Amino acid sequence: MTQTVSADLIALRAVMRGPVFGPNDAGYNDARAVWNGDIDRRPAVIAQCLSAEDVAAALAFARNHALEVSVRGGGHAYSGTAVGDGGMMVHLGVMNSVVVDTQTRRARVGGGATMADMDTATQVHGLAVPGGVISDTGVGGLTLGGGFGWLSRMHGLSIDNLVSAQVVLADGRIVRASESEHPDLFWALRGGGGNFGVVTEFEFRLHPIGPEVHLGLFFWGLQDGAAALRLCREFIPALPHGTGALVIVGLSAPPAPFVPEQYHLVPGHALIVAGFGAAEDHARTVAPIREAVTPLFEFVTPIPYVGLQSMLDASAPWGIHGYEKALDLDDFSDEVIAILTEQAGNKASPMTFMPIFTLGDAFCEVDTDDTAFGGARTPHYVCNINAEAPDADLLAVDRAWARTTWEALRPFSSNQGGYVNFMVDPDQDRVRASYGSAKYAKLAGIKAEYDPDNVFHRNANIKPA
Repeated sequence: MTQTVSADLIALRAVMRGPVFGPNDAGYNDARAVWNGDIDRRPAVIAQCLSAEDVAAALAFARNHALEVSVRGGGHAYSGTAVGDGGMMVHLGVMNSVVVDTQTRRARVGGGATMADMDTATQVHGLAVPGGVISDTGVGGLTLGGGFGWLSRMHGLSIDNLVSAQVVLADGRIVRASESEHPDLFWALRGGGGNFGVVTEFEFRLHPIGPEVHLGLFFWGLQDGAAALRLCREFIPALPHGTGALVIVGLSAPPAPFVPEQYHLVPGHALIVAGFGAAEDHARTVAPIREAVTPLFEFVTPIPYVGLQSMLDASAPWGIHGYEKALDLDDFSDEVIAILTEQAGNKASPMTFMPIFTLGDAFCEVDTDDTAFGGARTPHYVCNINAEAPDADLLAVDRAWARTTWEALRPFSSNQGGYVNFMVDPDQDRVRASYGSAKYAKLAGIKAEYDPDNVFHRNANIKPA
């Protein structure tokens, strides 16, 4: 950082309520840290914003000093796009308030809130927003790409429940986007990623959920992989409406109290079924699983909704070294099952695994063109190939494994671009493939209106038309 910019930090601090960090300031290293331990980048300036006005001031400073802009919400992305070298990090982490209106069933959620922040506040009232499956995921990044998890089959994506958003544009204007205000921007925010501005507040529609729900976890060894995945192929499409499901391929059984000790860290495959109705309904739903293919162990229990939302946190702890690839699959065909089961035995790190998300029911009730979400609004699976390791050397081995697995699955994918939130190393071809040519062209036109200079490009980037 030049002496001039260093001196100008004094002026930036004078117009911001939140703290401003330079590389030599106490708190700088904590502020630049992100979830992925494989990312180690050093911004020139970190503006820890407390308001939309702070964000506007930070963007003005970046513009005046020709600094590349990165935006940090939860900091949980594998890509590490929240932090760059030598630029301006707009840090929203302390803008994490959640205000719940039980009368209107709406929640106003700060741009830096995590899923844990949102779930904790909404569950006080027995309400929830469809979101992710890891509690320290940032609400902002998750939502702007789409946002799916346990509730997607019941209530759609996070973006399907977005009512409005407060956005700071590249030129510093603060606007609210909704169906009636800046509707083109509102459409683009719902799936177009962080391309259009800094969202400092989300307003969501809430649904009655919990506070207690029902969990069924079934685990099979690698030797039963083909039979277990064929069971999933038949079982998941027939699930009742009030049910969520997640398939995990190549999971090493955690050393948790509910796992028999002899199976700790044993690699295999899991099917997790979440029920949001009565206990007896959930029991009837999961009974055919154990009858079809006998699992090594199972865990069927009531669980707080916030417990369900955080049960996979240990699979992706803060500071782990990570890399991911993803693609859409219409079905578990025999060919896909053969690839998944073979590749599950080839990983090197016990932390590496493949979560496969199931999208259907309410997700399919939204028309493809109603939002900017990339991918078909038809029943399908999102296969996430996660390489995770405690150190960079082991990650390098499983990064190659993830790429090999992705290449093997590509011929069977209905969307080779994949889900934009799972793009670690996006290129223009993949981004265009994810959205399709018509939707990408519409997004590029909106980008040209709201961010013509492509200030917000550290993402699955949509270039201005």
